[in-house]
Amino acid sequence: MPGRTSPRIPSPFFLPAEWERHDATWIGWPHNSSDWPGKFAAIAWVYAEIVRRLVPGERVRVLVNSAAHERRALGILRRAGIGLEDVEFFRIPTDRGWTRDFGPIFVRRSGNRGGEIAVAGFRFNGWAKYPNCRLDAAAGHEITRRLGLRYLPVQAFGRDVVLEGGAIDVNGRGTLVTTEECLLDPQVQPRNPGLTRRQIEQLLGRALGAAHVLWLGRGIAGDDTHGHVDDLCRFAGPRTLVLCRESNPHDSNYRPLEENWERLQDARLEDGSKPEVVPLPMPAPLQFQGRRLPASYANFYISNAAVLAPTFNDPNDRTALGMLAELFPDRPVVGIHAVDLVWGLGTLHCLTQQQPAAAPPNPSPKICP
Repeated sequence: MPGRTSPRIPSPFFLPAEWERHDATWIGWPHNSSDWPGKFAAIAWVYAEIVRRLVPGERVRVLVNSAAHERRALGILRRAGIGLEDVEFFRIPTDRGWTRDFGPIFVRRSGNRGGEIAVAGFRFNGWAKYPNCRLDAAAGHEITRRLGLRYLPVQAFGRDVVLEGGAIDVNGRGTLVTTEECLLDPQVQPRNPGLTRRQIEQLLGRALGAAHVLWLGRGIAGDDTHGHVDDLCRFAGPRTLVLCRESNPHDSNYRPLEENWERLQDARLEDGSKPEVVPLPMPAPLQFQGRRLPASYANFYISNAAVLAPTFNDPNDRTALGMLAELFPDRPVVGIHAVDLVWGLGTLHCLTQQQPAAAPPNPSPKICP
């Protein structure tokens, strides 16, 4: 890559795997009622249940727009009987609550001087779709400033590189998985027009310590992000991937998911070994006003105390929870009702962002058997 396309970020920094120890989980308390038409009143109680499951293992840092917004959130949490000792509020205005995508992507320094937490400075542009994203785009900078962390700009050709957290997933060892639909499509919701596949790979390697990229094809139906990988494929361990598969050949997700499955049959990890690929079922299609919703069990979130997995009042809920329980034997898998939540076109992973601990207690966590 020519020098001018290299991000100004030290190479020792890397994005830890989600199952590694967190210092905190960030969420943005809901306030944009247009994201959940007709369901907004119920959404705060879903957030309260998420906080209840997070606080036994880590701090929860909550973005609110104002003092009044904070009071409303506190009222819900208290009525839900949740202890607030490990809940912190940050009055940083946002446009929406999808913290995974606009929030900071926290990276950690490795090597002999390892442990420092910094922020990989990608830009958020509303998924190259929604113009009302000014507050969201500024939130990551403000969080970084409040925490006193280093902000490491990621740039190419003098421009900030666009990346959302939901577009990628990593194993913390040097391999990243993403989709061509999201990062390479030059016409529909283009994030970084003009950058080639190779240039994007090199940027991800320098910024996130992911020198090896696995490219899937398309995302799932109903996803307004145009192909976020956290709705279809996730790392469940250093050598294990879960990939959604659709059993109904007439469903619109069937062919794209089968093509992604075929791609992973020949995939290799950073050390040249083949990953274990575990099929994860899909729930039956959910619709809102004639529109397909992106309901997926892959949108789980790995916290210190539990794996939070979305459920959809579907027969496959039990199957998906059981499979995830086998993959994460060191922490419980907890189902979170997400039928209302997915009306906002995202669920648990979309609304959370992990802040890794500065020094993991075990540099080689044994998550998978």
